[in-house]
Amino acid sequence: MVRLTRIYTKTGDKGLTSLGDGRRVAKDDLRVEAYGTVDEANAAVGLARLYAKGRFDAMLSRIQNDLFDLGADLCVPENGKPGRSRLRIAEAQVERLEREIDAMNAKLKPLDSFVLPGGSALAAHLHPARAVVRRAERLMVALAKKEKVGAPALRYINRLSDHLFVMSRAANKGHDVLWQPGATRGE
Repeated sequence: MVRLTRIYTKTGDKGLTSLGDGRRVAKDDLRVEAYGTVDEANAAVGLARLYAKGRFDAMLSRIQNDLFDLGADLCVPENGKPGRSRLRIAEAQVERLEREIDAMNAKLKPLDSFVLPGGSALAAHLHPARAVVRRAERLMVALAKKEKVGAPALRYINRLSDHLFVMSRAANKGHDVLWQPGATRGE
């Protein structure tokens, strides 16, 4: 576990921060952007949880914990050196998301249009979380072009946006808010 006794350290006052391996980097470093956006996604999921009950709340609770794991994974660059094992996203976390997606999706009718964000309060709050997750994914993909990022971490973030989308549909109980192409052009 992590023990925090001081919240401010003043070590970041000049625009630098420490990665999990102790290396100092600029606060706008792509790795910092990626795990910072994962943190933002976690905050958005927390807002959605205000409207979640039962199985939805349980799933979102696990997702929030996973997102901290993902932040820890991204915070420590993979250098390929043997030594102390670091927390990394595990394939089992990806597989759990897939099982939950399949279970929720099995009860939904197929889509015949794109879904607009909205509907129930839970669904409306899941869509911004999904959008932030997609941004985190784009940053992680960009980071993976420059430095090693674990394949399970990339799969997890990709599945998570799908999970939040399917959960938003399930939260709307079959009453999706659908896009009607060009419907407002004459107004």
